Amino acid sequence: MATNARIKPIETATSRGWDDWLTFLAGIGAEDLCHRAIAARVHKELEATGIDSPGWWAQSVTVAYEQYVGRRLPGQRPDGTFEVSVSRSTRLGMAALMDAWTGFAATDPHIAGLLAAPPRVSGTERRITWRVKTPDGTAIAITSEPKPNGTASLVATHAGLPSPESAAEARQIWTDTVTRFLESAAAR
Repeated sequence: MATNARIKPIETATSRGWDDWLTFLAGIGAEDLCHRAIAARVHKELEATGIDSPGWWAQSVTVAYEQYVGRRLPGQRPDGTFEVSVSRSTRLGMAALMDAWTGFAATDPHIAGLLAAPPRVSGTERRITWRVKTPDGTAIAITSEPKPNGTASLVATHAGLPSPESAAEARQIWTDTVTRFLESAAAR
């Protein structure tokens, strides 16, 4: 049995044990399929069950399988790059959180050093995202997502990282940056 942390939630959500998933995946020839083809077949299988969010769970099953067979490391994207995310709950509402982040990012020397171009901010009633490309070609997205109680969480995602080591370093940098931001937001 895999030690992948994704396995138990998959089993619970899909009402299907991991060994059953492995049998299904072997039956569709997943070892010879690309990520997209595996996910499409898993999606079709899940759609027939009536599960909520079959696309999300199809991606979860596919990524867990790829990690299980050693095709992908944790945090690795289908293109071979790595992505890390740091998430924190706040007491701010979604719009106020993004306003605070935008102000912080405009004055923080670390953030200024990451900008290859001015950041773009876009949003819907479900989330607001601040996006920027970095000089090394990676991408950063800071997202404000609402929580049921009127507050919001901040999710910092750094994508396109070249190695597990660079991902570990980025995770620490973003943990420190988000902590600094939240301390500055609390001081206002």
